[in-house]
Order: sequence, then C-alpha cells, then structure tokens
Amino acid sequence: MKKTIATRLRQINKPAVKTIQVPNGDIIDCVLIHKQLAFDHPLLKGQKPMDPPKSLKEHNQIDNTSDFKLWGLYGESCPEGTVPVRRVTEQDMLRAYSIDSFGTKAANRFPHEHAVALVDKDEFFGAKATFNIWSPHLDSQNEFSLSQMWLVSGSYGKDLNSIEAGWHADAYKSTGCHNLWCPGFVHTNQDFPIGAELPKLSSYKGQQFSITLKISKDKNTGNWLLGYGDGDGTTIGYWPAPLFTHLKYHADEVHFGGEIVNAKSRGSHTSTAMGSGHFAEEGWGKAAYIRNMQVIDSDDNLIPLANPTYLASNPNCYNIQGKTSPKWGDHIYFGGPGKSEKCP
Repeated sequence: MKKTIATRLRQINKPAVKTIQVPNGDIIDCVLIHKQLAFDHPLLKGQKPMDPPKSLKEHNQIDNTSDFKLWGLYGESCPEGTVPVRRVTEQDMLRAYSIDSFGTKAANRFPHEHAVALVDKDEFFGAKATFNIWSPHLDSQNEFSLSQMWLVSGSYGKDLNSIEAGWHADAYKSTGCHNLWCPGFVHTNQDFPIGAELPKLSSYKGQQFSITLKISKDKNTGNWLLGYGDGDGTTIGYWPAPLFTHLKYHADEVHFGGEIVNAKSRGSHTSTAMGSGHFAEEGWGKAAYIRNMQVIDSDDNLIPLANPTYLASNPNCYNIQGKTSPKWGDHIYFGGPGKSEKCP
C-alpha cells in the first residue's frame, strides 16, 4: 500500500523550482509550466502550453465588488515560467476512497442533489458569474458541497462533456478533478494556485466575500479559457480543445448553482450543507448567492440569461430562488441545511 502511494505521489507531484508554505499548512510547489501534470495526458504529451492573453476581453459589464486579493500566495509568487500547484500528501491519498480513484469524482457512487439555474437549447461559448464564498458543514468524508457553473454538451451518459468552475468543499480534497490532480487542465498563471484554500469566508449575518470567474471559448485555438476577477479579468489557464468531443465547438447548456453528495452514512439524509447551510428565502448575508450570471454568445458578447429554469432536486433539503436587479443582473439565492424535520 505505502509503495503504491509513494509511486502515485511521484507521478502527481512534479519537481519544484520553489516551494511556498501557506498559513493553513498547505505546501505550494512552483512547477515548470511545461512539466505540470496536464501534459501527462496522452492527448497532450509533447505539446507546449499556449501563450494565453494577458487579460480576457472586456465585455462592458458592471464592475463587481469581489475581492481580487483574497485568492493568492499571501504575498509570495512563483518565478516566471512556473505555476503554483498544491502538493498532494500521503494523507490526501489515504483519505481517498481508493488510490486508483484519487483525483477522480469517486463520490459519484452516491446520489447527488442540485439547486441550479440553467439555460439550454442554444449555443453557448462561455459564462461568467460572481460566487459568494462559504465553508459549508460536511457530514462525512465521502461527501462534498460546491458552488459553481457548468458548461455542458452531449447526452447524459458516457459521451457527456462538462467544464466546471467555482468553489468546492470536501472532507479530503479528492472527490473530483476540480483542481490540478488529473492530467488535462493547463495552468498558466504564476500567482494563483488552483485548488488552494480561499482564506476569506463569508459569515452568517456578517461580512460577505465572493470571487468572479469566467469561462470563454478561444476561437483561434478552440481551447476553453478560465479567467478570474472583474473587468478584463486575468487568465488562469485553459482546457485544451483535444480533450473534448461535443465541447470542441460549443456548450448546449449552462448551469449555475450548488451540488452536494448524499451518502446517507447514518441511514438518513445527510446533514451536509449546501451554500451557507440556509435556505434561499433568507436572502442577503444569510443564504449563499451567485450574481451577475451571464453567458457568452457566438459573437463573444456577455448577455443575460434568456428564460432561465430554476431546479431543486430535493427542495425540502436545498432550494433556490431566482431574481433580477439592475446591479446584480440575473442572480440566485440557494442552499439549505440538509437533514431536518422537512428533510428526514
């Protein structure tokens, strides 16, 4: 077992040019950009990372108030030509369902529940939104809770393609390829460590924090870019076009919202929270929100959601409310506590 773990760790953790220890105890390795795990993928072997734009196209959006500085390396940075990667530890591997499933969405063996706003039956070339940040309660190590946007294409079977970006809470940080622990996503920004802890979290009836994320199709390369921040934004990395079949061209659906895993570890519904752990109707400062939800059309313009559908798979446990306002545009409040009298 230990030998297997050691071998897997050597595969995942690439040699570091510089190492940074952040206050929560995580170790961030500065890895040469062309040596990162992404290029272990069979479809990417031998390729060089693309030179991404320094900023994403300005779309004349109202400037939001997300805290650009809340996600980074605490004043440190990686050298030019390297990217920051959170080091995977033996403990991370031991807490995973199995060594083989580490870095994959192993929690799919349990039911998932959602509360989302979605648009479909169109061609989408990206999306953008601002996500309220919380640290929801988790009931077991087999569960996670997240807030994100999904770009989806294909049928809901083996040929489904999806790109997902947002924040993710789980008990052992290994329930999905949301970070850099699977070959594929190419990280290009030397300042922002994907998968690292967000140090500023919202509190009930207290201060609220958020991050703005954008996914957009690069028409020249076919790659899907991940951007961070308001206005022009900063490119963090990209999903290479060769990884996709249906998403090679565009997305058919875009979803915004929350998702949890219900492992029913005690024989009843999980008490894992979604969002803040409070229902949508509690509103600002109490329920989690996603605001300024927009999609990108074929002309590369950010536009409002056209007739969004609001879905909660188990509304007695987690619900959603959709709203529109001049400042926040299309936005949602969503979430819930999980197990309760209404949710046995």
